[in-house]
Amino acid sequence: MSNRALLEVIALDPQDAVAAQTGGADRLELVTDMAADGLTPPRAVFAAIRAAVDIPLRVMLRHSGGFAAGDVDALCADAAALRAEGADEFVLGFLTPDGRPDLAAVQALTEVIDGCRWTFHRALDHAADRTALRTALAALTGGPDTFLTAGAATGVADGLAVLLAEHARTTAGEPGYAPQVLVGGGLTLEHLPALRAAGVDAFHIGGAARPSGWSAPVDPAAVRRWRTALDGAEG
Repeated sequence: MSNRALLEVIALDPQDAVAAQTGGADRLELVTDMAADGLTPPRAVFAAIRAAVDIPLRVMLRHSGGFAAGDVDALCADAAALRAEGADEFVLGFLTPDGRPDLAAVQALTEVIDGCRWTFHRALDHAADRTALRTALAALTGGPDTFLTAGAATGVADGLAVLLAEHARTTAGEPGYAPQVLVGGGLTLEHLPALRAAGVDAFHIGGAARPSGWSAPVDPAAVRRWRTALDGAEG
């Protein structure tokens, strides 16, 4: 049986998407405005990317930087419009000011994207209590199938032990830990051997796919280096 790891790459436009797929990406996270850490892309951009590639696309639902939901009705309208355009996978995640999951906002959006797979993004790394957040989301109807996390707000280098522990709890089938661990946020190639040896099988890159910086498009050669490293790492 193949133990191929999933590689998700951030794409801002069709050029990024084609380059990422060419380099070996298995899935794309679609966003706009990386200065705000990734916001909801326009419907037309989603449509153009969907026409350019044939790998799965997860579309960000977020209107501003940080983890406050803001105008939930507007987010729901965007989600409905993207679904009408053909989007069937999403990324979202909101916290209250005290670091608890904003369940009202999350539930409102999951009702709009009912039946779609979705990722709860790195709001997890900024939560007051990671386990409590996971438990609360597990109780929702239509919860996430994936958590994007670095294990720590400061990145994978500081969160590696947490990532390994949470993956072990996922493997053990603990309540709240069923969603896949998707590792991203300060991830480097040097982190892969330990993560793959532990069985972690999903990875997310953004800036690492753009060695020249966010002003440059995705470099397919950079993505290929990650694909090759993942395929060669022990899993």
